[in-house]
Amino acid sequence: MKYISTRGQARELEFDQALLAGLAEDGGLYVPYYWPQFSAHVLAGMAGLPYAELALRVMQPLTGAAIAPDTLKRLIDESYASFDHVAVTPLVQLDHQNWLLELFHGPTLAFKDVALQLVGRLFDHVLTARKERVNILVATSGDTGSAAIHAIRGRDAANIFVLHPKGRTSEIQRRQMTTVLDSNVHNIAIEGTFDDCQNLVKAMFNHAAFRARARLSGMNSINWARVMPQIVYYFHTVLALGGGQRPINFSVPTGNFGDIYAAYAAKRMGLPVHRMLIATNNNDILARTLATGKYTLCEVQPTLSPSMDIQVSSNFERLLYEANSRNADSVRAQMESLPQSGSFTLSPGAHDYITQQFSAYRVDEAATLNEIARTFAETGMQIDPHTAVGRAAARMHTREPGIPMVTLATAHPAKFPEAVEKATGIRPQLPPRYRDLLNLPERCTILANDLASVEAFIEANIQ
Repeated sequence: MKYISTRGQARELEFDQALLAGLAEDGGLYVPYYWPQFSAHVLAGMAGLPYAELALRVMQPLTGAAIAPDTLKRLIDESYASFDHVAVTPLVQLDHQNWLLELFHGPTLAFKDVALQLVGRLFDHVLTARKERVNILVATSGDTGSAAIHAIRGRDAANIFVLHPKGRTSEIQRRQMTTVLDSNVHNIAIEGTFDDCQNLVKAMFNHAAFRARARLSGMNSINWARVMPQIVYYFHTVLALGGGQRPINFSVPTGNFGDIYAAYAAKRMGLPVHRMLIATNNNDILARTLATGKYTLCEVQPTLSPSMDIQVSSNFERLLYEANSRNADSVRAQMESLPQSGSFTLSPGAHDYITQQFSAYRVDEAATLNEIARTFAETGMQIDPHTAVGRAAARMHTREPGIPMVTLATAHPAKFPEAVEKATGIRPQLPPRYRDLLNLPERCTILANDLASVEAFIEANIQ
């Protein structure tokens, strides 16, 4: 399997090369040269497989010859052995048509674990085989950072530098990062927003001399290897709810578009995904884009769902590439205009392509709290604010009889205890593995939103 850039000016790479590169040299994002296909007959034969075996079947065509099948199987088995639920991503039925897909049973209690537990092992395997070492650079709005840290901590082949927006994550999210004191882990609190963190990461990847000197790699969802394992839980869900033979709707709380892009990828691979709901909070650039056909940046607003407090949705570029019939010149022109003008306009064809498959809904703060309270009243279950945004969007969507609606539960409610307690009157408790989290010492460096300062810190701390 070859990987190509959405901007068309970077060389084609094998999977292992794309894994280590993260962002393409031309600033684009890597996508598969073609989409592997699973027929209805093949899907029916995959129903009932254990999660790890299903993951191997789905991902092996995407890794190709770069990772031996027996090695990929071992890495997958090791990754999901660390999850608290034997099903890895269990489904919970809410009523006759609505389900939750629980993605928070991994080490850091968020959906990012499903991908990053495997990605960390893939990095370790590839780098060890090459006798190389890299420095992994990550921007996080809350959950990616801790999941990446827990995937890389203590590993011999990599250091990790995580940039998070100072004061804009929950306390639990911050402490899951800053209480990891391994010598290869470096937390940086940037005085700015997540978009500032993301822009710094992209700038460092696009600074060719620094990128080479620092041997940079990435674990954000700009890295294809981050998206790939997320495709599996869509296969798992559709197979569980209909053996792969009936369509399913998904409501996905999203900011950076990676999680819902994985649903799109699964659909392109033959899965009967019917409608994909983009559930946004007040930072509603994706909802506005679908409504108007114009992608326009606004100021980031802090919300109860901080992992979605994003305006530049990086993975939207991958969808834009497909919506433009894989015309890299069009994508490059649109993405290069964004820093100058703060916007770009979709072509009518691209807008139609997207709106035929996706719907988008904006859920404000009051509606988020109301959904937490309503779900608790109806089911006795506490959900976190991000999941509540997804549930509220699912309620807004016109009911389609006979088509199940699955909302992705992206984080454990105890990661956002204040919001959940405010809505339900009961403070959610952390699982036993994090019982002492609030008492552990922290280590973090505060830096200005300044590229030179961040690059200097990284160079000073490369082992």
